[in-house]
Amino acid sequence: MARAMFEHTIQVLKKVSFDPSLFCAEVKKAMNYLLPYEIEELKVFVQSMIETHPELSRCTVYLA
Repeated sequence: MARAMFEHTIQVLKKVSFDPSLFCAEVKKAMNYLLPYEIEELKVFVQSMIETHPELSRCTVYLA
């Protein structure tokens, strides 16, 4: 089930990437329920999103 949560999180983040506030809120929530190895994958995903949407860079504070 955990993998399903990760996949769901990625889909949600893709859908809310138009709004940095929503994106950050979803990243913050995901950090609370994903497994440690999924958090590492999430960090890679967020970095790739930041490359195409620089306005999302403020969300990196939640990835520390």
